[in-house]
Amino acid sequence: MLAALAQECVQATFFLIGKPASEHPGLVRRIAAEGHTIGHHTWLHRSLMRIPASETREEIDRGIAADEMALHGLATTIPSTPFSRYPGFETTPATLELLQSRGIVVFGTDLWASDWYPMTPSHELKLLTDRLKAAGKGIILLHDPKAQTAAMLPAFLRYLRDHHYRVVHLVPAAAGVDFDGVP
Repeated sequence: MLAALAQECVQATFFLIGKPASEHPGLVRRIAAEGHTIGHHTWLHRSLMRIPASETREEIDRGIAADEMALHGLATTIPSTPFSRYPGFETTPATLELLQSRGIVVFGTDLWASDWYPMTPSHELKLLTDRLKAAGKGIILLHDPKAQTAAMLPAFLRYLRDHHYRVVHLVPAAAGVDFDGVP
């Protein structure tokens, strides 16, 4: 996937699961070195609605700490990029409040490739482009460990370019700048 993104000069946001990030720190550093944004996606990808509330903070903090250790060699629960996404988009109001109180922005998605189901890259491409045509725009969810998605990505990026879509690289606001861009 990194090669396809580089070929099309596209930057993406990778929401990393902490355990795999801790197992592959070189890959995490490569993703960041190639200019992509690193967000957080918990420690084990457990549903935050289905685990005891007492474990929610640990699941989030352990994931952030693992990502930060892989990126910067320091296990901290203060993320260098305050972006997060819930596994399966499942959360509770209390969990959302916890992240908001820490200044962590929670992302959803508008379109997905359903790449958690086995399918051919061409089927995944058609499914995703049909959804994009219907929606016209939005945040797109892909899963980088999926071989079918990696195989589909070059064609999808060409589709975006050929159909005049603009890929927006998400980055945190500069310190001391309001959302309206005024310091």
